[in-house]
Amino acid sequence: MSTIAPEERLIAAIAALILDPEAPPVRHAAVGAASAIPAAACWLVARQGHPLRLSLLHRPHGNPFTEGSRELFDLAGQGRIDLFFLGGGQIDAQANLNLIGTGEWPGTGVRFPGSFGSAFMYFAVPRTILFREEHSRRVLVPRVDIVSAPGVSPPGVWRRGTAQALVTGKCVFRFNRAHARFRLASVHPGETAESVRMATGFDFDGDANPPCTPDPTPHQIELMRGPVCDEMLETYPAFCRRVWGRGSNAERAA
Repeated sequence: MSTIAPEERLIAAIAALILDPEAPPVRHAAVGAASAIPAAACWLVARQGHPLRLSLLHRPHGNPFTEGSRELFDLAGQGRIDLFFLGGGQIDAQANLNLIGTGEWPGTGVRFPGSFGSAFMYFAVPRTILFREEHSRRVLVPRVDIVSAPGVSPPGVWRRGTAQALVTGKCVFRFNRAHARFRLASVHPGETAESVRMATGFDFDGDANPPCTPDPTPHQIELMRGPVCDEMLETYPAFCRRVWGRGSNAERAA
């Protein structure tokens, strides 16, 4: 088998989280336009024979949402979306997300894209997998400058779900909702618990010698580079070109 791309390892790691037998089952997942790796993980799960419906926001063709995100929020509020993916310009020890910016409100330092529906989805969807490739102390901070989507809520506040895990370019964290803390579940090749701790701005639980994040299986690699990439070409052509060296039909015809 050829060399495993870092993105392929992240795709397989997220697919494993989706299929976690200890978590509520995922029948319907929704993915945003900027989430190529989570989208690939969902397609990988489906191509492995698991019944998973994927709603991809902003897909040029075959998009189930004729009125944009309003329908997505309606489905989430009705409990008809089981899994969503979120990231943040900052993520802290309690799984709070900052999508506004750094510094005093309204983000007088670095500006981020904005919260949009992240807070609503975080509350309404049973499972959220946090994802951010960059793993650094500027992203993983002790406390976010602005809470645009809280990871946990006080007693008595209605909340259907919270973070299941955080996947980064260095490791996989699991989130303990009861204790509002992350636990280091695995490290990617070349990383250790100490290297992860040095690059993380918040404290976390976990063994001194955590397991290594598993390699994708040969079958998963075959699926990713074949039918999964086929599904992604229209919406994520730059990702497919960069990771798998494949362009869209339009690019090939040009």
